[in-house]
Amino acid sequence: MNQAHVELPMDMTIDVGRVGVWTRSDIWPRDRNELSEAASELEELGYSAAWFGLARGDLGLQEDVLTATSNLVAATGIINVWTEPAAEAAASFHRVSSAHPDRLLLGIGAGHAPLVERTGQRYTRPYSKVVAYLDELDDADVPVKGRAVAALGPRTVTLAGERSAGAHPYLVTPEHTRTARELLGDGPLLAPEQKVILETDRERAREIGAGVLDLYLGLPNYTNNLRRIGFSEEDLNAGGWSDRLFDSLIAWGDLDTVTRRIAEHHKAGADHVCVQVLTGDEGLPRAQWRELAPALLR
Repeated sequence: MNQAHVELPMDMTIDVGRVGVWTRSDIWPRDRNELSEAASELEELGYSAAWFGLARGDLGLQEDVLTATSNLVAATGIINVWTEPAAEAAASFHRVSSAHPDRLLLGIGAGHAPLVERTGQRYTRPYSKVVAYLDELDDADVPVKGRAVAALGPRTVTLAGERSAGAHPYLVTPEHTRTARELLGDGPLLAPEQKVILETDRERAREIGAGVLDLYLGLPNYTNNLRRIGFSEEDLNAGGWSDRLFDSLIAWGDLDTVTRRIAEHHKAGADHVCVQVLTGDEGLPRAQWRELAPALLR
């Protein structure tokens, strides 16, 4: 399998590969043995990176996953710049990366106003907040190419290429990937997230994906980006969302359908695609990881 290399100072490299998996941090087992078993299987299947949404600044989960594996990369997707202090994230980065060199990618991002404001913080000037957070990481000697930035709009995508290894866009289409690559140019990492549902029945696929899509379409950062890349108000409000929007954001169907969507991202300029499997159930989608691996990692 071809690999995407993110070069670090002193000849270090973070090898994220072509395809990784994306999960929420809170669905990983709390039992250390169960966590180790899941992480080990993920690596044995051939996935090169695991991305963790809702990541904490202490990086404890990422440390446990790296300890349980030999070559798997752990990437945060993302650490929220409003809720996780940069000093803590930097100290954790140094602790974990010193024990597991070349295997930790610190993804950061501004999150979303409705969620951040629930914590009692004001969500103002998110771009400036991300810049200030990157400045703090600089001051704490976190290497520029040991971190990535969640990016949707042109300004933040450009920032990601200038101040980090590259961009990690979430809830996007191959068309967005193409635009992001044009903005980044050659070199910076481009690692979009792609939701998939291994279900060939349209109604069942929509049952599985509806709640997730409803959640994200309630967040202005995502809806603004979807408008920017060509979706209409009808797409966003047709009883919640249109079939066109659902099919564009979630690759559902058989293995061939799903692998074609991943290939479309790569063809559009992605170095790495973060595959988030939706099943409608809590817990890690280990059965689906097994089913997808031969098709995605050949």
